[in-house]
Amino acid sequence: MSRRVRISPLALFTLCIASACFYPVSAQNTADLQQTVLQVAKEQGMQHATISVCVYNTQNNRRLYSYNSEQSVIPASVNKIFTTGTGFARLGAHFRFVTRLSMRGYIDREGVLHGNLYIIGGGDPLLGSYRYRQTAADSLFENWTKSLKKRGVRRVDGRVCYITSLFDDQQVHDSWQWSDIGNYYGAGVSALNFHENMFFVYFNGDKKMGQQVSIASIKPKNANILALSEVTTAAANTGDNVVIYGSPYGKERLCTGTIPIGSSNFAVRGALASPAKCCADMFATYLRTHDINVHSTSTQTLTMPDSLQVVMDYYSTDYYTIAQYTNLTSNNVYAESILKYLGTLNNKQGSFASGVKEISSYFKDKKLEASGVRMVDGSGLSRLNRTTTDFICRYLNMITREDYYDDFVHTLAENGKSGTAKNILPHLGTSAHIFLKTGTLDGVRAYAGYVKKDDGNTYSFAVIINNHECSTAQVNEKMNRILAKLVAIK
Repeated sequence: MSRRVRISPLALFTLCIASACFYPVSAQNTADLQQTVLQVAKEQGMQHATISVCVYNTQNNRRLYSYNSEQSVIPASVNKIFTTGTGFARLGAHFRFVTRLSMRGYIDREGVLHGNLYIIGGGDPLLGSYRYRQTAADSLFENWTKSLKKRGVRRVDGRVCYITSLFDDQQVHDSWQWSDIGNYYGAGVSALNFHENMFFVYFNGDKKMGQQVSIASIKPKNANILALSEVTTAAANTGDNVVIYGSPYGKERLCTGTIPIGSSNFAVRGALASPAKCCADMFATYLRTHDINVHSTSTQTLTMPDSLQVVMDYYSTDYYTIAQYTNLTSNNVYAESILKYLGTLNNKQGSFASGVKEISSYFKDKKLEASGVRMVDGSGLSRLNRTTTDFICRYLNMITREDYYDDFVHTLAENGKSGTAKNILPHLGTSAHIFLKTGTLDGVRAYAGYVKKDDGNTYSFAVIINNHECSTAQVNEKMNRILAKLVAIK
């Protein structure tokens, strides 16, 4: 005869709370991880924080560990894995963005183009980038100029016009913080991106502490930026602590904060006011200095003119390279360009909303249940983004069964070696390799990716902390302790 055990209401409540936090799906080797997570939750600066952890075996889709994994949390730049992964699926690793140079009118016997030139943006985030020789502005403009001269153009009696209608005109998301959007990492996107949508402002620091410093120069010269400096000097080796304030399309920029004492030509990056106009203005200047006279003022064309003649199609590097750079360096401009381009696939125009709709459609196609998930941008800069660590792991599991899995993995940083993971568990040796995307906002730290073990198993994982009150260095140390125990799971 079985004995009926009576459970008190308090004990039942306690059991329910514990179950909500921790699901010991596999007790094997999870005790150390659980102990570490609970210890971190008690430490200074974590009393009001939310910790969410989830681990899956990707081969059998089995959840091995869960702590608050169904709770919605802010993912920060981990959001980029949804954007770049969907890009692989919808565009393919060999996809290339196309920027078109066209002209309208006729060329007379004197080589005069009676009409305008048109730069038609295709969403390329690398157009005019200073990082690579082949994408640099001078290389780009040299090729465009050669193409015009081959057609016999020696003068243009019209203007250089630019068309950005592939994307909408909302360069930044309306939920991004004011203190972000004047800085390079908060630069918005256009269908005609240029110079990674940023400018460099150079400061000359005083040799006295706390003294205001002057602006030495701004590059590119056609940035159309009016900058005011309230930057002062701080102690040596304190680095770049400058915050730049300014709105999209507005040329005024207020620079505040500090640079190290005694600095000379200290470079800080800010967000361009109008990347498309900067591109057109710089191309017009290049033409005039390379024997093709053109009107000095560029202009935007809102609708696509008819009877355009293609001068040259400029192709970006392949999508794989762009996605790799997006994830390894957590570049927001690249991520939002991918998002908005995804939005053009089934909509007339790329926007934040249409790009998110395309990603949500991909989730549905793959039968990924996405309750608790909300995307509003592609980069994770918005604090309105929400996800669960359980969803992240199920998404990563799904990718392991896709043709683009190997490419996707190699866009992620490897622990101790590359990208944003250079300082994450460099001591693991060859027993395990971690490929991950990191994310950081004020009060947010996030890791997500794969652990590849030497026994052949691969685990997906996500660790996210929201609302911590400790320093970045302190929360990183706590995240690394959790990750070290997570790697030990078998």
